[in-house]
Amino acid sequence: MPHLEENVSLRPYNTFGLAVRARYFARFGSADELRALLALPEVQAAEKLILGGGSNLLFTQDFAGVVLKNEIRGLEILTENADDATTALVRAGAGESWHGLVEYALGQQLSGLENLSLIPGTVGAAPLQNIGAYGAELRDTFERLEAVEVVTGALRTFGAAECGFGYRESVFKGPLKNQFVVTAVVLRLHRQARPNVQYGALQETLASFGIEGEPTPHDVSRAVVHIRRSKLPDPAEIGNAGSFFKNPEISQRKFDELRAQHPAIPGYPVPGGVKVPAGWLIEQAGWKGLRRGPGSGTHGVHDRQALVLVNHGEATGHELRLLAEEIIQSVRAQFGIELHPEVNIL
Repeated sequence: MPHLEENVSLRPYNTFGLAVRARYFARFGSADELRALLALPEVQAAEKLILGGGSNLLFTQDFAGVVLKNEIRGLEILTENADDATTALVRAGAGESWHGLVEYALGQQLSGLENLSLIPGTVGAAPLQNIGAYGAELRDTFERLEAVEVVTGALRTFGAAECGFGYRESVFKGPLKNQFVVTAVVLRLHRQARPNVQYGALQETLASFGIEGEPTPHDVSRAVVHIRRSKLPDPAEIGNAGSFFKNPEISQRKFDELRAQHPAIPGYPVPGGVKVPAGWLIEQAGWKGLRRGPGSGTHGVHDRQALVLVNHGEATGHELRLLAEEIIQSVRAQFGIELHPEVNIL
């Protein structure tokens, strides 16, 4: 039976390193352990937060409910697809680290996840916001997921269509929010290398490595890791949650109007319009490298990537939220574009 602890510090469990506490806290390593916890009166009566790697959260206050940490492990190639010479189905426990899954796939000579290398967090959190980077998204390889319904404890399988994937979105952030706990994810990966190197920074980095012709999935992964480490701060060294804002999508007409005023504005075609890098907008609005708070500053915007808010030491989540709101207002005033947080604010 998993143990329910009281008044637990969440500082080790959120990558911002914020000093907040949970009224109750427990870990589960299987669907049965999860069901046992969900049946407890203290858990049934309280607000519940399922915690993975804590890399996409901003706590603005103590959590008065129950934090349940998902530690379901397991990585395997399923036999149901064994006769397919082109693809393989890989099942991963929701508590596995995402990058650990990417490395497992590469070790099995499977491609499809290399562009998503080094994304922090766990496998179970990946489908909730349809993680993506460098021209790829989770839904590109997604087959299905398994999840426990909070109210009934029943195990349900969701296919891709049922997940309602969008840009950093799914039904689990919308209509089904807090109703299911992901326990496993199944992905369909390629047995033959099919590297996606359309993203400009990837091509430049591969060229700097001296890689010509067709790169391998390992090459692409190494390039992605290099880019991420050069641009994004390590949460072990400075508190952060990676990209704090989504890249906004605007109409072609709006983009053309902005380009007339700001010729250097970058944009990438997407269905229905143009995606504009939020980091560029924030940097142009003068926020890159800004520090707030006493002394040399307790929090601010990273000096190498304006998309990242950082906790330099003893910042509070409330302070970081206020900073995010100021940035949103500033970008709205200068560009007429509304930024939306990618990070979950509690």
